[in-house]
Amino acid sequence: MNRKQLDPDSSPQAAFGARLRSAREERGWTQEELAKRLGYSSTHLSSVETGRKPPTLRLARSSDEVFGTGDQFVRAYYKVRNGGLLEGFPQFVEREAEAAEIRLYEVGVVPGLLQTEEYATELARGFVRRGAITSKQADERVALIAERQAALVRTPAPLVFAALDESCLRRPVGAPAVMRAQLDRLLEFAELPNTMLQVAPFSMGAHRPFDLPLYILTLHDRSLLSYAESAQRGQLERDNVFVVPLLTAYHQLQAEALSQAESVAMISELRKGIP
Repeated sequence: MNRKQLDPDSSPQAAFGARLRSAREERGWTQEELAKRLGYSSTHLSSVETGRKPPTLRLARSSDEVFGTGDQFVRAYYKVRNGGLLEGFPQFVEREAEAAEIRLYEVGVVPGLLQTEEYATELARGFVRRGAITSKQADERVALIAERQAALVRTPAPLVFAALDESCLRRPVGAPAVMRAQLDRLLEFAELPNTMLQVAPFSMGAHRPFDLPLYILTLHDRSLLSYAESAQRGQLERDNVFVVPLLTAYHQLQAEALSQAESVAMISELRKGIP
């Protein structure tokens, strides 16, 4: 019987397949036996194990359930799905899609939940030009943004509080038409019944509590988690000892920032000045 040797270091897809085979063989199961437990054909399972086919989220979740591995296979799936993303972000996105409240603060760029496709594409292309990600990963990033934005129109819709540093509005991305459309999108976002948009102006100076992007989620059971990024990695935090002070600081940011009416006026004025 020919047995394909697996190289888990060659790619996240190969690593997932190797993990699946290892877990199966530790339990002494054949591919046919595991396929039956997972609800897939043995042919499909073989293709995933050998890296010929990528795993699906359903397969990853079923694998964690069958093997009792918590969320190990789900985490491995997101490494396949979003290889160009920072650590922790794929797991954050999964919880974001089910959050009751979303609070975000962004510096320098419009946050993904509020980006137009053209704006997101320009940012992704910039990463490709710098050699940070591949063209395929750039396309995946843009597609993921569209998936995340679907959370804004689900039923029931989450409450979304967006605080943008003034630099998000003034940094040009792409051609003038791209920025005009992006500012229009922000104005549309502010009109939604489940959103609040505020600008943290440069004049806040030292009163601005954050220097890096921050996201805080309130889940339906009222539990909290946060996600923050540095240049090299993301940090997903679930411990209230660390998250609650961030939530307090976010409320302080909202108190110091421009009101939504003032923020909309600033965006409208900037929109008029784009040639």
